[in-house]
Amino acid sequence: MTNSMRFRCAVLSLYFAIAIRVASAGQPFQVYVTNESSGELSIIDSASLQTKTLPLGKRPRGIHASPDGNTIYVALSGSPIAGPGVDESKLPPPDRSADGIGVFDVKQQKIVRVIPSGIDPENFDVSKDGKLMVVSNEDDSRATLLDIASGKIIHTFPVGEEPEGVKFTPDGKFAYVTSEDTGTIAVLDIATGKVVSTIKVGRRPRSVAFLPDGSRAYVNAENDGSVVVINVHKREATETISLGPPGVMKPMAVLLSHDAKTLYVSTGRGHKLFVIDTAANRVTSSFEVGERPWGIALSPDGKTLYTANGPSNDVSVVDLATQKVTAKVKVGRGPWGVIVVPQ
Repeated sequence: MTNSMRFRCAVLSLYFAIAIRVASAGQPFQVYVTNESSGELSIIDSASLQTKTLPLGKRPRGIHASPDGNTIYVALSGSPIAGPGVDESKLPPPDRSADGIGVFDVKQQKIVRVIPSGIDPENFDVSKDGKLMVVSNEDDSRATLLDIASGKIIHTFPVGEEPEGVKFTPDGKFAYVTSEDTGTIAVLDIATGKVVSTIKVGRRPRSVAFLPDGSRAYVNAENDGSVVVINVHKREATETISLGPPGVMKPMAVLLSHDAKTLYVSTGRGHKLFVIDTAANRVTSSFEVGERPWGIALSPDGKTLYTANGPSNDVSVVDLATQKVTAKVKVGRGPWGVIVVPQ
């Protein structure tokens, strides 16, 4: 082999070594999806988009991870599925033995225990230290504060009817709980176990997102076709961002980018994802992502967004730079919530 050939081989070897390092530099992660209708958890590998689906329990909806990512918590409910306008008197009786927060061990790939959390848990949030959880109890018009390690209920709070979205404030001192039927947010004081304020926010609020400094919150108003901006210090709604005519665009989930400069909003039957500039509180773009997108989650690098599309039983993979759906991944029946967990 000539010196020239040896040089070319050395250069190629260096090139491939660098390429491998660059390719492996991205943080690997998995996408976890709750499938409300089939009672399952779908796990999507972010690189291959291969999916594994495992049994969970009845009606899994809200989903969050522990701070270390080793545990996935899932809200399970024995209440029969009933959409808006359904005559609940004609539904089968609820199975209260199925209610609770399922604790899914990532290494064992199974539910290892179920924490009692009040009637019909729909959604929840986990404190930053991973010790506490606030749960919305949809059929009971209450919220429950849990000690996760002991599984004990610390407080219950009366909130508005049909509570759903739950979010701790960035300082962890309070939790906001949305109530769909009364169009309000209950502000819960974690230390005292009391409701300290109620904020009127519009029709059918479901989801809350806070700026990192805790000064401002965003909440959807599904039946108003808008996102409401809340002054957290004053505990009042101060601005409304319209996404379209009520009944056409139905905002569901709100999610901030990692740098909090952008708010992403899924719109259910509106089929679109809206992009909002949080500095100006204005819509910068919107585009179609799937059939009735509900839960949304971001990749660790913030470049890819995932939407759970209930009626089509799939998850859309969205390239945020191009605002295009690059893939749709089949999951279980009725995907509801979605989170991203680094491996």
